Order: sequence, then structure tokens, then C-alpha cells
Amino acid sequence: MAVIVLSRALEEVFEHSTGRDIVIVCVGTDRSTGDAFGPIVGSKLIGLRDIRVYGCLEEPVHAVNLSATLETIRSSNLKDPFILAVDACLGKFDHVGQIIVEEGPLRPGAGVKKSLPEFGDFTITGVVNVSGFMEYFVLQNTRLNVVMKMSDIVVEALKTSLRRFQTRQRLVGANDTT
Repeated sequence: MAVIVLSRALEEVFEHSTGRDIVIVCVGTDRSTGDAFGPIVGSKLIGLRDIRVYGCLEEPVHAVNLSATLETIRSSNLKDPFILAVDACLGKFDHVGQIIVEEGPLRPGAGVKKSLPEFGDFTITGVVNVSGFMEYFVLQNTRLNVVMKMSDIVVEALKTSLRRFQTRQRLVGANDTT
């Protein structure tokens, strides 16, 4: 059920990307269980057709290389890139496990009091654990099961919504040429 609801929300998100190249930037590190949400999602998305994915377990996008990654995207030959940012976040106890889709830039590092560049047209954040006290420790001690279940939902929803969006775009393009 969660995949269906999320994929429908993401279909609406991708409507904003019409005529633009889609880029998915998955932020985090595999050195922290909770913060591995983004790279796990990215690893499962690598190889998607017509989509650029940055940030995976093998080559994570994190605090040290985020600015360079964003510069790579800006200086690429992508057509007005539509950036969807994926990251873990901390939240209230009863929000753990929720997946949030929002319009606007990601503010990476905010949960652990880091000042990093904001970026993205839309964000997907997964609430992996509770905020408020010793955030680094909390991220380090997040249950991998929570992160894996959430990443599976996000990946399936992204694949479903992208497939539908791309099919619709091809049909519209075919109708425009006739």
C-alpha cells in the first residue's frame, strides 16, 4: 500500500520535470546505519533508463563531496536538470518509518547541525530515527531493518512512477508528431 501511495505522489512530482533531465541525488554515508538510507536507495536505482543517479554505496554523496557533486551536475550537459534529493532524517518518535515528499530544496545535515548547501527541486526524506539528543549517536545506532524497508518502498515507488511518467511522455511525444 505504501508503494502505491508514494508512487502516485511521485508521479505528480515528475510532472514538474517535463522537458528537463531528471537527476536523483542520494545523500548519506554507509559508515552510519541511519545515514545509509540515501546511498542504499541510490545503489538500487543505478542503471535506470534516462535518469542520472548520484550517491550510492560504492560512491556516496556526503558532506565532504556534496559541493563538488552539485558543481558536476551544474557543469554537465544536462538540460535544465530537475533534481530530486533523497536523504535520511531524524524526527519525532511516532514519525519513525515515514517517508516524506516535499517541494523545495533539501537542507542536508540540518538534523546533525551541519551547514551544507541546499539543493533540489523536490526531496524525499526517510525518518529513520528519533531526533533531539545526541543525533550522531542516534544515526549510528539506527536499526538497519528500518532503513532497508524504507529504501525498498522508495525504490519501488520511484521505479513505478518513473516508468509511468516516461510512458506518458513518450505517448504525448508520439501524439505531437502526428
